[in-house]
Amino acid sequence: MRTWLIRRQFSSLSTTNLSSSQLTRLLQHCSNSRALAQAKQTHLQIIQSALHQNPFVITKLVQSYAECNHWGYAQKLFDELPEPNVFAWTSLLAFHSRNGLFIQCLQLYGVMRFKGVLPDQYIFPKILRSCAQLSEIKTGAMIHKEVIVYGVELNLQVCNGLIDMYSKCGEVESANRVFDNMAVRDLLSWNAMISGYAANGFLELALELFGSMKLMSIEPDLVTLNTVMDAYCRIGLCDEALKLFGKILQPSVVSWTTLISGYSRVGNHVASMGMFRNMVKFMVDKPDLDALSSAMVSCRYLRALRNGQEIHAYGMKTHSHSHLQFYNSCGPALLTMYSNCSRVHDMRTVFELMDKLDVVTWNAMILGLVDLEMGFSALETFSLMHMVGVKNDQTTITTILPVCDLNSGKQVHAYILRNNLEVLVPVLNALICMYCKRGSVSSAHLIFSNMTWKDLVSYNTMIGGFAMHGKGDSALQILKEMISSGYSPNSVTLTSILSACNHSGLIKEGVEVYYTMIRDFGLVPKMDHFACLVDMLARAGQLNEAIDVAAKMPIVPDKHIWGTLLAAGQVQQNLEVAKLAAEKLVSLEPENAGHYVTLSNIYTDDGRWDDAMRVRRLMESRGLMKLKGSSWIEGGN
Repeated sequence: MRTWLIRRQFSSLSTTNLSSSQLTRLLQHCSNSRALAQAKQTHLQIIQSALHQNPFVITKLVQSYAECNHWGYAQKLFDELPEPNVFAWTSLLAFHSRNGLFIQCLQLYGVMRFKGVLPDQYIFPKILRSCAQLSEIKTGAMIHKEVIVYGVELNLQVCNGLIDMYSKCGEVESANRVFDNMAVRDLLSWNAMISGYAANGFLELALELFGSMKLMSIEPDLVTLNTVMDAYCRIGLCDEALKLFGKILQPSVVSWTTLISGYSRVGNHVASMGMFRNMVKFMVDKPDLDALSSAMVSCRYLRALRNGQEIHAYGMKTHSHSHLQFYNSCGPALLTMYSNCSRVHDMRTVFELMDKLDVVTWNAMILGLVDLEMGFSALETFSLMHMVGVKNDQTTITTILPVCDLNSGKQVHAYILRNNLEVLVPVLNALICMYCKRGSVSSAHLIFSNMTWKDLVSYNTMIGGFAMHGKGDSALQILKEMISSGYSPNSVTLTSILSACNHSGLIKEGVEVYYTMIRDFGLVPKMDHFACLVDMLARAGQLNEAIDVAAKMPIVPDKHIWGTLLAAGQVQQNLEVAKLAAEKLVSLEPENAGHYVTLSNIYTDDGRWDDAMRVRRLMESRGLMKLKGSSWIEGGN
């Protein structure tokens, strides 16, 4: 429409005796509509009208060619200007900024300032955008000073550029100061600040600012809603994001993908898959690669092989123009999905189609093999990765260490030391875990002791390692160090320390730690904590105390707790406890014939023959039969 209007205006003017104002007006229309052909025709008329020496007209021509992305003509004409003014420089800077040439944009700005040309409010947003994209905080701060020097610190577009620059460089406080000092704000200002908070992890502040925006009766747009939805999803409030989604008349691909990935991230994979199906059903546009990857992650955890295969085929069809791009983006999720569904052949097929120079490709393959307990193949893949020259990252190391035996684990440890990876806490945590599992708890403790910085996982891993080897006193000592370092024990800590005390016979200490953690750190015990406590008391012969714990549990005791009490009752010849536990197990698992047999035997030992026969008849009436036991030995390998 605009191009047609230009043509009409162009044809309505005489091809001779055009004034400079008429020509510059035509050039402005060409700039606005990016009409390169008409800009060239106007250029011809400028030459015919002998105006090609007019700096004002040539500056407008530079602007038109730059806006039409014809760099060659724009540069040539710019170089012919005796003294390019700020408008000509603005055109070139805008071209570089618009086309992602951010380094060149900053270099060109330096040349402009060297030549003594003073910047204005139109130049600063272009330069600030380049600083933002390059995360050049020092240069951005210098530009901010120039903004103040030249008196444009209250200009709306400049302020928006400053907010965006500071946010993308991680300086959220500086961005917020600019936002608070603005005389006038538009929707872009609010969006920039909300996005800045969200991108830097200040999700609650992003939501709070969104609330302030609504109080000021500023209507959010799609960008605002997508950003706020993402913030809700990232703090686990996907249902709140869904409410916002319902207010969008025409959700974009980003809107759908935000919800799909959000539900997948919090583990609600059924909802994630439901959103994906609705997206395919109702969306005009096709799902993007991020949506496909998130859907495949949900298929992985749901072990929904058929759905995963359908998404695989759908992705291949919709991205048939670039299979490489599809596999580079979705390949890791697709590969691990096939791994969870035990489809080794499909895993290898996907792996062969992925980029072998990308460490993510190798990490996904190693993880898939580890999940399938194919440790030898995982180690082979790890070695092959080094042979082809791909440098691993901390994900590679933390993924491969759990399947290493002591010998290969020591080799990986040596690699870590050679490549200065010992500064990475997750790597050292994985190394501690490996040594503990392979029986070298002293090596694990040596690594732990030499760590310059430890996180909660470090302490939990070491406590768990000592628990595994029955070193309760050492585990309690690590717990003390952990608390004195300012870390609060969590659910994993409680499980590990109870296990350590249990296996070391430290019953009094274990019970004391249990109640101390609940009282002082506000931990809410879960089923596994109750199971540990009951097992610890039962092993120590304190069956009455163990039964009391089971009776006072705020949740219904499961089969593991009653199984523990049954075993303890039988070993300690406490038929009342054994009978109670067996009755509870029959009630919990009425289809398990073994529980009936156990209960019948207990009644028999107690001389209650009628009850024993009653249990046997009940088992037979339900068609249950206890399978015969079997055992075998294996020679050689």
